Amino acid sequence: MQKLTKAEEDVMHLIWEIGRGTVSDLLEKFEGEKPPHSTVSSVVRILEKKGFVGHKAYGKTHEYFPLISKDDYGRRSLGDVLRNYFDGSVTRLVSHLAETENLNKEEVDELMRILDK
Repeated sequence: MQKLTKAEEDVMHLIWEIGRGTVSDLLEKFEGEKPPHSTVSSVVRILEKKGFVGHKAYGKTHEYFPLISKDDYGRRSLGDVLRNYFDGSVTRLVSHLAETENLNKEEVDELMRILDK
């Protein structure tokens, strides 16, 4: 699976959120200043070439939908982070998160319950 740029990832999150939709539907979901229609359309076509998105044509209108789930992409991305930044060590990753994310007691307790399984 190829990596996504920040712009591609932002659009992909919107596609996961709406499930199926047109470029206009995606534009409605952007918060703040909306990018040009042509920019979002180009990003969606790139996502399609990379195998992340499919489409169904209704005349000149295209409805886009995800081909890869958010969970699958997240798992792959986390695996890349684990390998590239923590030498494949889950212990180092969890330790880093515990140190930098200021976990509260409930989060630590939940991690302990998971580790005890």
